[in-house]
Amino acid sequence: MKNFAIPTREDVSENNQAIFDKLNKGLGMVPNLYAYFAKSETALGDYLTLQNRKSSLRPKEKEVVNLVVSQVNNCEYCLAAHTAIGKMNGFTDEQILEIRSGKAGFDSKLDALAKFAKDITINRGTPATDVLTALFDAGYTEAGLIDIIILIGDKMISNFIHGATKLPVDFPAAPALS
Repeated sequence: MKNFAIPTREDVSENNQAIFDKLNKGLGMVPNLYAYFAKSETALGDYLTLQNRKSSLRPKEKEVVNLVVSQVNNCEYCLAAHTAIGKMNGFTDEQILEIRSGKAGFDSKLDALAKFAKDITINRGTPATDVLTALFDAGYTEAGLIDIIILIGDKMISNFIHGATKLPVDFPAAPALS
């Protein structure tokens, strides 16, 4: 298999160097996956714009989607990153494991979201009618549906980049599901 190198600040364009500087200032690091995006002149900026877009979803809801989709796609990088972010957003270790399995019995609205995210990802964009109905019954709107699907697309991009490259994970490893 090809060895995919992670670019350093010196290896990327001036535009991407500025993004690296902002990431270092805000996160204290440039995550390997973000650094890899900088091999393209525009991909890192485009991806960060997508990732940071305004959304009707709250931070905890975003992490539910990120964790479920990353689990379905078996992305160890994103599972590690979003386990850490999930904890920063107030989820316990047990809740994170439950979310990754596609449910959230501790919160009915998040449960409907987790089940929807898992179903639509597994079924390649075509959710079961009862799962979609449950999402709306839980209080999500059509605008929310759009925001959820855009977030799934965002996560698919990073899951696929890692799946193709197997870049080293620079976050604490997520525990395995039992």
